Amino acid sequence: MISLFFKALTVLHTLFRQQIIPASLEQVWDFFSDPHNLNTLTPPEMNFHILTDPLARMFPGQLIEYRVEFIRGLPWLWVTEIAHMRENEYFVDEQRLGPYQFWYHEHSFRVASGGVQMTDRVNYSIGYGPLGDLINRVWVARRLQNIFDYRVAKIAQLFPGGD
Repeated sequence: MISLFFKALTVLHTLFRQQIIPASLEQVWDFFSDPHNLNTLTPPEMNFHILTDPLARMFPGQLIEYRVEFIRGLPWLWVTEIAHMRENEYFVDEQRLGPYQFWYHEHSFRVASGGVQMTDRVNYSIGYGPLGDLINRVWVARRLQNIFDYRVAKIAQLFPGGD
């Protein structure tokens, strides 16, 4: 009964980012559709490791298992599924097991002035009703912003040539 009460109070949060990548759509897609590149895009202090041996190219239904430290010294098992994908346009990873009650991350790509506009939209919930909302405001949202700030900077290094 208490569990149903907290689920009813669950708040969905959204993180939204856009970035112009000065490269061709094919180059950008080739990079982002290779699950091994997640290591490059994750801050080193998170001790991110892919546990499964994914293929070099993602595909719908692919499950990828990771170990990651959101809090230093506390490893989490995280399993995501590439739930939806359209070549050179978008893919969605959804959490199947991990730290969030709900995680839906859409990566979309389109040709734009100066290269490729990449858009990340993450809808997530950590659960626990009002307590989870407070934890999000105090820590989780800021932590996710920092992770995506790192990604933006890393992508700019990997694809130089923009202003």
